[in-house]
Amino acid sequence: MDDANPFLSSAFNIRWSQLTPELIAPAITAALERAEAAVNEIASRDLGGLTLENTFLALEHSTEELTLAWSKVTHLQSVADSPALREAHNAMLPAVSAFYARIPLNPALWTRLKAFAATPAARALTGIHRRFLDETVADFRQAGADLPLEKRARLEAIQSELAQITQKYSEHVLDATNAWQLVVEDEARLAGLPAHAKAAARRGAEAKGLPGWRFTLHMPSQEPVMTYATDAELRRAVWTAAVAVGAQAPHDNTALITRILTLRAEKAALLGKAHFADLTLERRMAKTGARALAFLEDMQGRAAGAFARECGELEAFKAQQTGGAAGPLAPWELAFWAEKLRQARYDFDEEILRPYFPMDRVIAGLFELAQRVFGLRVVARATGDGETWHPEVKFYDLFDNAGRQLGSFYADWHPRESKRGGAWMNYLITGGPRADGSRAPHLGLICGNMTPPAEGKPALLTHREVETIFHEFGHLLHHLLGEVEIKSLNGVNVAWDFVELPSQIMENWCWERESLDLFARHHETGATIPQEIFAKLSAAKKFRSGCVTMRQLALAKMDLLLHMRTAEFTGAADVETRARAAVAECLVPTVPPAPTVVKRFTHVFSDPVGYAAGYYSYKWAEVLDADAFTRFKEEGIFNAAVGAEFVEKILSRGNSADAAELYRSFMGREPDLNALLRRSGLVTSA
Repeated sequence: MDDANPFLSSAFNIRWSQLTPELIAPAITAALERAEAAVNEIASRDLGGLTLENTFLALEHSTEELTLAWSKVTHLQSVADSPALREAHNAMLPAVSAFYARIPLNPALWTRLKAFAATPAARALTGIHRRFLDETVADFRQAGADLPLEKRARLEAIQSELAQITQKYSEHVLDATNAWQLVVEDEARLAGLPAHAKAAARRGAEAKGLPGWRFTLHMPSQEPVMTYATDAELRRAVWTAAVAVGAQAPHDNTALITRILTLRAEKAALLGKAHFADLTLERRMAKTGARALAFLEDMQGRAAGAFARECGELEAFKAQQTGGAAGPLAPWELAFWAEKLRQARYDFDEEILRPYFPMDRVIAGLFELAQRVFGLRVVARATGDGETWHPEVKFYDLFDNAGRQLGSFYADWHPRESKRGGAWMNYLITGGPRADGSRAPHLGLICGNMTPPAEGKPALLTHREVETIFHEFGHLLHHLLGEVEIKSLNGVNVAWDFVELPSQIMENWCWERESLDLFARHHETGATIPQEIFAKLSAAKKFRSGCVTMRQLALAKMDLLLHMRTAEFTGAADVETRARAAVAECLVPTVPPAPTVVKRFTHVFSDPVGYAAGYYSYKWAEVLDADAFTRFKEEGIFNAAVGAEFVEKILSRGNSADAAELYRSFMGREPDLNALLRRSGLVTSA
């Protein structure tokens, strides 16, 4: 029976150990059949008896089983990849993507939705039901519901192919990352490496039965080499391998990029848009590709002076230290010499902070912050109470101050070869208010690839890793605190250039003395960060902020241009050469020139939409978060009243109202760009 298949279970405590690859096909096939039947039932309803419940709300419920089952499959594929799991996932992917693509292209269904939307009952709707109807109609129109039959068929085919080839792009990046290793047997080559990085490399070699020290392209292994290793050839070898990810057979993404861009452009043209950026941004805060690009170019102009100065300073510093002539650095020298300059200028080595960031204390401090600011209580599940997909994964419950369970979540923080890179948040079950006045809890997850624990020591994190944990927890709160009765409007289902506000605002607490003292404690002594070190951290905060800003702008601008001027890139002999030329003004000059990330840009190319034409959202939302945090700075960083207002007006509201309206409700005005410019050190006053 289907009910015995754990992929189809709606149980809150997921039986991860029973989610085996051979159960995927029967589960997803059954869920697809039931979802198809439910959609067809709505599409065949008598036009004279249409209601909100048997049209829009019925459609909302029609895919819930399939969505949950498929989310289990895709999640496992991201954290526990295996040949059998990948094969089972990829076998069902075309059918699943085709089904979802067909929904807004179903003419009979669209006829029923439009018919009800034109009734007096529909016109009388208010509140969340009004928002839901309007958003659904807009979704259908944006997805091609009004297209003629032959164009709808082509759009379905495009969506299905995009799902498959973006998945292949992602697999290429993961497989290329895992395929490379460097074993060093001469310890002298490891000069400059922090002790934790050497120890991790030694353990990595031992685990593989290898001599010496093993380095990989996973960030906890790669980053210390690029930042601290005095052996330039070691850095060069790691850099060369890193930039080759997605660029060499058998994991070459070049042809996939061209095809993805071509299909996205064709999709936009079918839907009457000049390019894919205008299609995707139509209902986001930026509204058009041109407006998003203008925002980036404005920021570029503001950062250009600092960027040029910082590039020159680094070249001069290296020349001074080596006795050579000033000139562009090699790309594998940038992080190394930037760190040397930071240490010289501020007498500050970020590694000195690592003992103060044991992961268990960081997590405990984050939860204490959530208690003080947002009135939340996080409780770890007892061992054995609720399965996880890996022994390292922790399972937590989230309560409000009244003792009401708001949700639960999993946390999976360390790298594995079966796990994709980066850090992310996702959701599995969306709860929220019920018709009877009760509230169902939400279920979510946060993942990362942080420095793992060393033998006999806890995981000791960098400050940037701490920021990443806070960032993903912000996304998680956006999901778990949702009070929207329409699930598709809950939590992170908001305009893409608004979704980073709840995550990025959390990073601000990683820089405040008061909040650092909650969790930044030496793992051996329990001492807080000495004031001298904190002062250096604060002083170094704006170090090379022009270069940091330009790097973000380069990524965002490249993404937008790929999707606004697609023919220039797909028609080029090499997409990399054209992509680099498009953002050359934003790139640190090096010899040789460093390739862009276009062939390993998973944010943009590993999903049919994802961050495509939307990478600017990080910078856009940074304006929002820098501005919104000024309320906490002015009224108290632990101010529970401001925190409660942020929950009420942002975190709990999901997509129940326009993002700009939600922001204004919290701040009482439009966002102020100067807050970000001041925080970045790009201006000194308003």
